[in-house]
Amino acid sequence: MKRVLIAEDEASIREFVVINLERAGYEVVQAGSGEEALSEFESLDGDIDVAILDIMMPGISGLEVCKTLRAKSSNIGIIMLTAKTQEMDKVTGLLMGADDYVTKPFSPSEFMARVDAVYRRVAMGSSNVKKDSENTLVSGDFVLNLRNRTLTKKKTAIELTQVEFQIMEYFLSNQGAALSRSDILKRVWGSDYYGDDKIVDVNIRRLRMKVEDDPSVPGHLITVWGVGYKWLS
Repeated sequence: MKRVLIAEDEASIREFVVINLERAGYEVVQAGSGEEALSEFESLDGDIDVAILDIMMPGISGLEVCKTLRAKSSNIGIIMLTAKTQEMDKVTGLLMGADDYVTKPFSPSEFMARVDAVYRRVAMGSSNVKKDSENTLVSGDFVLNLRNRTLTKKKTAIELTQVEFQIMEYFLSNQGAALSRSDILKRVWGSDYYGDDKIVDVNIRRLRMKVEDDPSVPGHLITVWGVGYKWLS
């Protein structure tokens, strides 16, 4: 069963989300606060595929819930619900480990497209599809194992979210090539993605903090001004 946790303190919005998720075949776990969301996650031993978190909730905020869930699981998909005025909160959420965000008000089709896309990444990561044991991508000190979906640097493991893994796979498959933001967006988030390409920049910042010796002076994830980014070994 595809299981989704929705944490939203406004009952009308939560009910709207639940109806659309259940129509699409998801099992839904509801929470009206951040505290309740974390409690539900623990009670289910973390058996949640996607968490949908409203940023502004009384008590523990959606951002704090996001940070806690990501610390507990690199596989769970996380989508933030935000208002148009919460631009900085969107960036903060992504840096804390969220995979995507949806801005209120949103249409059912946009919302479900985002949820389905995140769920597909989660399912892909947990399917453990059998591949050749040598199916790896190597770049200098970095080894990306496509079977185990892991990244190591000098044999030290670097924990990646599903989004980060897909971005790294794209870069290491095209080492030295300049990849535009739109190319990365289509490859990782899909051609039907509703959002803008800012989400790419935030994820690059997050990746740099994980793979670079000095994220402020990147030696691998290089900005190509006016184009996008490229990977150097």
